[in-house]
Amino acid sequence: MTLPEVNSLYSTDDRCRELLERLRWPEGVMCPRCKDTRVSRLKEYARYECVGCEYQFTATSGTIFHDSHLPLPIWFVAVLLLCEAKKGMSAMQLKRTLWGIDKGSYKTAWYLCHRIRAAMSQVDRPMMDGTVEIDETYVGGKKRGACIRGRGAEKEVVIGIRQRSGDLRFFHAKDAKSATLAEYIRENVSEDVDVIVTDEWSAYPDAMRRTDNVKKHKTIRHKGHVYVDGDIYTNTVESAFSLLKRGIMGTWHKISAKHLQAYLDEMTFRFDRRKRSDLFIDTLRHMVTADPLTFERLTA
Repeated sequence: MTLPEVNSLYSTDDRCRELLERLRWPEGVMCPRCKDTRVSRLKEYARYECVGCEYQFTATSGTIFHDSHLPLPIWFVAVLLLCEAKKGMSAMQLKRTLWGIDKGSYKTAWYLCHRIRAAMSQVDRPMMDGTVEIDETYVGGKKRGACIRGRGAEKEVVIGIRQRSGDLRFFHAKDAKSATLAEYIRENVSEDVDVIVTDEWSAYPDAMRRTDNVKKHKTIRHKGHVYVDGDIYTNTVESAFSLLKRGIMGTWHKISAKHLQAYLDEMTFRFDRRKRSDLFIDTLRHMVTADPLTFERLTA
């Protein structure tokens, strides 16, 4: 989907609602409260009324779009811009693109971005198998005058898990200790995995013992300046880390620890679907099935 196509196909609220209805109810309109299919369409505002519980609703009720005063064509353009921006798009850039320099509100654009990210985070994540690479990186600033880098720096920990020729997962972790690593491995890596590849960080062997993956664990010795040893390497997960850091440094510039996971979810959602032609439609499908995100909950 291209920007001219979005502007042409979904230029009015009615056209946008028609698409959202098809995505939310592919088998026919259903009451979001009692799941009754006996509904009647009201004349005003594309509203429906449930025959069973008399609840009135629209295609956006109880979704990410809920209680939004923005026109749906603006929403659709914003979704496309975030989907197609390989390194993400800042709220300030989105504001300038949608409303210009002197119009619109940064807070509105920021809230709009986070609601789209919230939908991106609510996806099914199957267990990973085959060859899986695990690594950790550190993002964020450093204390004034400090020059510590890597694991000793006071930064936020991001654990990356990537299945070769498969999905990518990023997690904002409290630390990179063996117990923490083991928890993410148990939750994301199948017991039938062929091999788990890591670098020589001392926490990994104990993490593998905690998850019964000692015999499947292979290590690449970066300290010995070895980066590829046959099929043993972590280059694919490290390339994803590189993309993430370019997004942080070049696009978002600053990310709070509180909202870091939301940006990680956006990056992995887009990365896993980067070759799909229906990325835009798939994002909208998640937006009409995800739970709403209120501004109060976002800023709590």
